[in-house]
Amino acid sequence: MTQPFRLALLASTVLAGTSLGSIASAQDVTLTIESWRNDDLQIWQDTIIPAFEAANPGISVVFSPTAPAEYNAILNSKLDAGSAGDLITCRPFDASLELFNGDKLADLTDLAAMANFSDVAKSAWQTDDGAATFCVPLASVIHGFMYNRSAFEELGLEPPATIDEFYAVLDAIKEDGTYIPMAMGSADQWEAATMGYQNIGPTFWKGEEGRGALIAGEQSLTDEAWVEPFRQLARWRDYLGEGFQAQTYPDSQNLFTLGRAAIYPAGSWEIGVFTPQIDGAFEMGAFPPPVMAEGDTCYISDHTDIALGLNAASPNADAARTFLEWVGSAEFATLYANALPGFFSLNSSPVEMEDPLAQEFVSWRESCEPTIRSTYQILSRGTPNLENETWNASANVLAGTETPEDAAARLQEGLASWYAPQQ
Repeated sequence: MTQPFRLALLASTVLAGTSLGSIASAQDVTLTIESWRNDDLQIWQDTIIPAFEAANPGISVVFSPTAPAEYNAILNSKLDAGSAGDLITCRPFDASLELFNGDKLADLTDLAAMANFSDVAKSAWQTDDGAATFCVPLASVIHGFMYNRSAFEELGLEPPATIDEFYAVLDAIKEDGTYIPMAMGSADQWEAATMGYQNIGPTFWKGEEGRGALIAGEQSLTDEAWVEPFRQLARWRDYLGEGFQAQTYPDSQNLFTLGRAAIYPAGSWEIGVFTPQIDGAFEMGAFPPPVMAEGDTCYISDHTDIALGLNAASPNADAARTFLEWVGSAEFATLYANALPGFFSLNSSPVEMEDPLAQEFVSWRESCEPTIRSTYQILSRGTPNLENETWNASANVLAGTETPEDAAARLQEGLASWYAPQQ
């Protein structure tokens, strides 16, 4: 072998080794997920992430949640500072659309997994014209009420179907005195709106009919259909126990899971959180928002709640897209829905759920008309933000510091100040 040839061979071997080393190191990527679902940390760490990493060596994933009420503000600050994670958990409609329009979220329209979702499933994370989709849909959640079956059996109570029955049950629990009738506080604000106003409200504004009329400017927030849910919240005050005004969301969760409260205004997302905490101490049941009179149409908030997007500034876009393709798969849909019972898959592939309480919630789709939270689409794009203002108004009404009528008038004034159809 000639000297030049040996040198050339040595050079090529070094270069090949450098190239292979670069490829290996390029595959060693850590992706960080930003989320508001701090309750889900262990499930992501123990179940979801290991399943992905086992099939994708070289890509590690870290789930890094913040408190729900702080998520939007913290995420926006991180995105502006360039310190946000690679994957962004997306709230539905306006909040995420604003991020996409501000070039904070990448366009995922060409992701192959998007074919696994219906137009309805994708609509919460698309531009108004449907031309671009920027988050992979994960799940919807359903609102209603959880209750302590043991407490109900002990007191001889049945789940209520009408509003009159609902208050009769609350009165019976209060009169007995063993249990706080209902666990809810006003300290965190969003709880009062999400599990209060948006839970029972569709019964009064008739779901999509009222929501569409509000967007079109055909109804206003001072109409009876929109004020009455606040009046109902004001009635709840008598059943929430002492000091509920200072009670946080975790406080409310603890009151229920420790067996001290009989009813919990809930979203289905609590199922996976509560089940291990209760650990068989009592059996949970659930009932949908009560109707005004027997035979009336039942309405539920079946809310397209959560999706996952790509930080447009991520240095790990290729690995992140690999993760998102998996998130859009039937494998992930089944894993997610059963790891987090109460988060109902938006994937077109059928998912068989194992949890009986999750089955109870989802069964309401057969008898109730579905809608989404009224503030999420279009109506929270301006300032003041209707979603955030509804948090505050609901908490104030619940605590008794603002009347239902004054709260509704304030919300209407704020909406009309920037939204032309309401002017």
